[in-house]
Amino acid sequence: MADPHALEALRARFARALNAARSPATSPDPAPYADNLLTRWQEPQRHYHTLTHLTVVLDRVDELAGHADDPDVVRLAAWFHDAVYLPDRSENEERSARLAERALPEAGVPAERTAEVARLVRLTVTHDPAPDDRDGQVLCDADLAILAAPPSAYAAYTAAVREEYHFVPSDAFRAGRAAILRQLLDLPGLFRTPHGRKEWEATARYNLAAELEMLSL
Repeated sequence: MADPHALEALRARFARALNAARSPATSPDPAPYADNLLTRWQEPQRHYHTLTHLTVVLDRVDELAGHADDPDVVRLAAWFHDAVYLPDRSENEERSARLAERALPEAGVPAERTAEVARLVRLTVTHDPAPDDRDGQVLCDADLAILAAPPSAYAAYTAAVREEYHFVPSDAFRAGRAAILRQLLDLPGLFRTPHGRKEWEATARYNLAAELEMLSL
């Protein structure tokens, strides 16, 4: 069970982002929308895509907010980006984007900003924002920042990912995970914001290479 103080802090963060993206005077109470999302992020099939991941992504968005064109829209996208998550399904991002498209207009967010949140959520399928997509760069960098975690945190991340895919046989998981790591290492850059490139790129590449080496043993 999540700490009540942590949940309250997250509710407040959601309310601030939502109110900044809409005209709150005539809009519904943010609390039911926050609670729906918090319930989703605490579902039992989640081991990595949990409230901890949500909090870290929100923290990284705050860290990168100076690079964003509309940081509060990016924050809302962070809330929705894994709101629908079933490890054995491939359409989680699309279903999460559709959830945003249903919930945000009802919550008072204008159509243009709702569409931008949904676009950003869908972008997390590829983590490949365009060179001029500053909001997309911030969300993708925030989502991938775990790759640059210190060794113990990175080990906890990989263990949690394995737990989410517990239904996949070990050989198949190792092969699939190794393929993903190679794809990431082949990219010219994992991070697109100046801060991400400077602060996270080298550590992330070290972590990915070390994990790949372990998988090949």
